[in-house]
Amino acid sequence: MKDHRPQSPATGCRTELQTIFREGVLVAVIGVAFAFAANALSPRGLVLARNYFPGAGRSPIPAATVATLAPVAMATNTNAASPTELLATRLKAKGLQLVVSNQVTQLFRDPRYEQGLVVFVDARDDRHYQEGHVPGAWQFDHYRAENYLGVVLPVCLMAEQVVVYCNGGDCEDSEFAALTLSGAGTTKEKLFVYGGGMTEWIAGGLPVEVGARQSGNLRPAKP
Repeated sequence: MKDHRPQSPATGCRTELQTIFREGVLVAVIGVAFAFAANALSPRGLVLARNYFPGAGRSPIPAATVATLAPVAMATNTNAASPTELLATRLKAKGLQLVVSNQVTQLFRDPRYEQGLVVFVDARDDRHYQEGHVPGAWQFDHYRAENYLGVVLPVCLMAEQVVVYCNGGDCEDSEFAALTLSGAGTTKEKLFVYGGGMTEWIAGGLPVEVGARQSGNLRPAKP
């Protein structure tokens, strides 16, 4: 037999709140389900498995790492390449070779020099060439290549080794002249660039020819 006694106001209010709560939970569950479905179907949806805060779980880099790297960087800086090494690297990248003073002296005194098998090419302009050049050197101003190529190129083609020089130091005319001769047909294997140039040649006390090639006007080597 049902109890037909009237409910108290408190009991009725509690029952109504429970009903509202259940309805709210149901609406929330449906809303969440709909949100997940919409996120999965949307091309701009979030990747729920992705970590959007990657740094949060990482420990900082130990301070010892910085201390360990610093001495290595200092050692690298103190072992910087010399100007000669940098020039040799640059020439090598272009297929050319660098020769230094003692090698140049040996080539100048090589019997093949008198036979035209070792050739020196002066890459400077008329004024500098006339003021003094390596005895027997051929002039080849690459800025006016058409004026010299007809004479110098056959000599270079017949030679076994060709030494190209200019003033030395920051002067790059010898490098450009060697590349011009290479482009005209002289093989790069026989082309050598004298980095020290005429400045080093004179400082080494070697003989200098003044005026035209084979002028016979020589300044003798210093003792």
